[in-house]
Amino acid sequence: MSTFQAMVLKDGQSRPEIRQLGMGDLPEGEVTVRVAYSSVNFKDGLVAVKKRMVGSYPMVPGIDLAGTVMESSDGRFKPGDEVIVTSYDLGTGHFGGFSEVARVPADWVVPLPEGLSLRESMILGTAGFTAALSVLRLEENGLTPDKGPVLVAGATGGVGSIAVNILAKRGYEVTASTGKSDEEAYLKSIGASQVIPRNEVVDEDGAPVRGEMWAGAVDPVGGKTLQYILSTLKYSGSVATSGLTGGIDVRTTVLPFISRGINWLGIDSVQCPMDRRLKVWELLSGEYKPTVLDGDLVNEVSLEELPEVLEAILEGKVRGRTVVKL
Repeated sequence: MSTFQAMVLKDGQSRPEIRQLGMGDLPEGEVTVRVAYSSVNFKDGLVAVKKRMVGSYPMVPGIDLAGTVMESSDGRFKPGDEVIVTSYDLGTGHFGGFSEVARVPADWVVPLPEGLSLRESMILGTAGFTAALSVLRLEENGLTPDKGPVLVAGATGGVGSIAVNILAKRGYEVTASTGKSDEEAYLKSIGASQVIPRNEVVDEDGAPVRGEMWAGAVDPVGGKTLQYILSTLKYSGSVATSGLTGGIDVRTTVLPFISRGINWLGIDSVQCPMDRRLKVWELLSGEYKPTVLDGDLVNEVSLEELPEVLEAILEGKVRGRTVVKL
């Protein structure tokens, strides 16, 4: 394959373009991958549409990819190996997954674990990885199904949808919050026991402590939603925060932390160490593997259809996960 298609950001003002590239256009790296699938995350919208976090131009966005090794100068990988690459500088400072071919550092590459197909790995992608890492951190901090209900904020998004399903599979009573009143049936179909409006989990009065409600929470939202969660966690409860769609400012006090012994857990999927990364992917192929990896959860698009989806995800109009077939 001497030429291939990719989405390219030329500069900070132009719209993304689908262009023909050659192998010589690819950045340095030990492993060249024929990309089968990528996926669409909120961060991809910020990069491709808002031009945020772009290290330099031109840039091929896409923070996730899965495919088959074409060439490798690193002994850990050989042609024909099926692999996953997510996070690090992929799609922000290094040509990413919205391309039929990618070349990446070998230290970023994860062998596709048994139990997952390439397509399934990208239905999960960074969102699924983040959801699984959130659940793992919560359980490492003592969360068990007998402790009480778990709240998932932003539940119709990628992280939220997969977190709902993983938690339900593991026996938790899951309360899903959403701003989309017409998505109750969808959320219950993927495992939510209860669905509540987003405005019921937003702090509007600044109270640092409220009645104890949640044994744990998955929070891809931040902002006033996180403020509310911190004020309503049960004694020794934990919230795993991974996102900022609700804003980066969080106003709280020490009171819920010292009076209830709660835990605020930061979730980072970008620089997550490789040993931890491998563990999470093994969980996603086994005991954390969602029971729903198709149907209403998934929308599949082509590279040509991608620009419209990137706009929509920033507007909160994308449900579940969108995979890009290359």
